[in-house]
Amino acid sequence: MKKTFTLLATMMAAVPLFSQNPIIRTMYTPDPAPYVHGDKLYLFVDHDEDDATYFLMKDWLVFSTEDMVNWTYLGAQVSTRTFEWARQGDRAWAAQAIERNGKWYWYLCCSAKQGGDALAVAVADDPQGPWKDAIGGPLATGFGFIDPTVFIDDDGSAYLFWGNKGLWYGKLNDDMISFEDGYREVDGYRDPKAFGDLQMKMNWKIGKDESMTQYEEGPWIYKREGLYYLVYPAGGVPEYMAYSTAPSVHGPWTFRGRIMDEAVNSFTIHGGAVNFKGHDYMFYHNGILPNGGGFHRSTAIEEFKYNEDGSIPFIPFTTEGVEPVGTLDPYRRVEAETMNSSWGVKLDRAAGREHRATSIHNGDWIKLRCVDFADRDPKTLSLAPLNLKHPGRVEFYLDSISGSPIASVFVSGNAPMGFDAPLAKPVSGVHDVYILFRGGDEELFDLDWWMIK
Repeated sequence: MKKTFTLLATMMAAVPLFSQNPIIRTMYTPDPAPYVHGDKLYLFVDHDEDDATYFLMKDWLVFSTEDMVNWTYLGAQVSTRTFEWARQGDRAWAAQAIERNGKWYWYLCCSAKQGGDALAVAVADDPQGPWKDAIGGPLATGFGFIDPTVFIDDDGSAYLFWGNKGLWYGKLNDDMISFEDGYREVDGYRDPKAFGDLQMKMNWKIGKDESMTQYEEGPWIYKREGLYYLVYPAGGVPEYMAYSTAPSVHGPWTFRGRIMDEAVNSFTIHGGAVNFKGHDYMFYHNGILPNGGGFHRSTAIEEFKYNEDGSIPFIPFTTEGVEPVGTLDPYRRVEAETMNSSWGVKLDRAAGREHRATSIHNGDWIKLRCVDFADRDPKTLSLAPLNLKHPGRVEFYLDSISGSPIASVFVSGNAPMGFDAPLAKPVSGVHDVYILFRGGDEELFDLDWWMIK
């Protein structure tokens, strides 16, 4: 078994104190696309495979939060297999989802089997699916037709923007899966050399000096106080984040400059801005997780405030991330796939509504922030493991993995109703919670959920 001092040394080296960026540590999550719906923020992301040596991406993932610091995994809901006409097994690139009239539309980019970049649309009644191909074929195809971003204006008109080395847009019909009058290119956002011979098409650096906007790819469109914003990766490769504004969704667009530097340990950067519970956030990705890099990227978030004139300030990168805007209730079932940070554990690759923490070994841990025990004098902790492989112990700590746990549960089988353990001492107030797994050297079990009673 691993020694305790080795475990703690590894933990502290892997995750700096108070570090929250990147926000998800169980898998790589590039190209974040946040969407606010009611009191939840949904996060739609791509998925860099662990063994990728290029852009190897097979499926798209969904997460959600109510407090901006604890994130719940909602599954690998869509993959290239969702689209029979698409090339299978890779090229599941950047995407964005939106809800309209009770339906969810997920705009994605992939490759057609016969070749070429293509925009796809999946539709569902809920972010957790089931999702299906909304059209039975691509919405649009063409060189550089990647990275769609969708926006519904105040008058109900919906628009889709997309493109690499050029920027296109079209007004969507009410069905959200067809264009009202085709699509067109946005003036001034095409690199004039990017559509020449093949050598030029593959030269990622030509955007640095060829366009006043320095637009590269990954547009993100939204509206704030009557002004239209277009945030995008710029400057060729490595990319930084820039933006333009316009008085109309049809332009004219004015370049406003750099708002984020080149991402740490990643030659791409991609994301967008949303307002959630009165706070403005910029999402992006970097490559700073263990084994991270240009093909192993992860979502990070920074809070910012617009300047008085509506301009976006320069936003520095932090490891601390953002502050909570709520607390987590431990008296309701807490899914094991809800976490603020983690070490060692993985998540399943399933669609549907049932998910779990997997690949649990001795010394692995899960952290949750701002767990509100209130003043209710709880007595018991319950948890539900699954797929027992080897027995082990689950220990719950407050605020740090030190001292004695508030509860310790020995797991030696799959109990249909879960396992209960008494709390070792009174608990009240708001705390961070660490869940530590102990056992032998083999994989232990999966964890489905836990709660306090």
